[in-house]
Amino acid sequence: MISVHTYGLYNIQTKIKAIKMPIDPDFPKNHQVSGKIELTDGEHFHFMWGPGKVAEAAENEEVKAAYAARGEQIVPLGVSGTMVAVDWDSCVADGACIEACPVQVFQWYRTEYDVPATEATKQKWNGTGSTVKEERKDYTDKADAIREHDCIWCMACVSVCPPQAVKVDQSSLEFHEKASGTFNEALSKGSAPPPHAH
Repeated sequence: MISVHTYGLYNIQTKIKAIKMPIDPDFPKNHQVSGKIELTDGEHFHFMWGPGKVAEAAENEEVKAAYAARGEQIVPLGVSGTMVAVDWDSCVADGACIEACPVQVFQWYRTEYDVPATEATKQKWNGTGSTVKEERKDYTDKADAIREHDCIWCMACVSVCPPQAVKVDQSSLEFHEKASGTFNEALSKGSAPPPHAH
């Protein structure tokens, strides 16, 4: 016989399993590196992880209208960043993460070079795009963690993102380092996290 308490716990666990985060919480395990967003300083970069999927952005009326106005198609893009990651297929250009970040990790990528998101990995970025919520180009723009290396792990961006498109996880550093070819097994077993490679 199942007690009421156990039955209630079962229902809660079942409902939690049914909740789907728009950004895949295990994206570094479930995706591969599909590109790299590099800064012109030659030192800093972050990865794009794919394959992408048609998601929340494709269902948002403002986003659909902005893509149509530009004559661009909504296509799967993937996840930009590793330790500070934004699922660009879920991002609806709300800008809450940009506004909430106390150290300006994010920028609107289109405010630096006005290119489609499919071209973001083909540019070298200065990191001079806008860090002001209201200054996005339009709803085709995406928040990009261009200064991922400056994150202070406060999680403010995660808590304010309406479509839950942001994941901040310092433990994802290992995936970044492995993809970079800079992973050090000995350092990873120490009590301190391995240093960021770049």
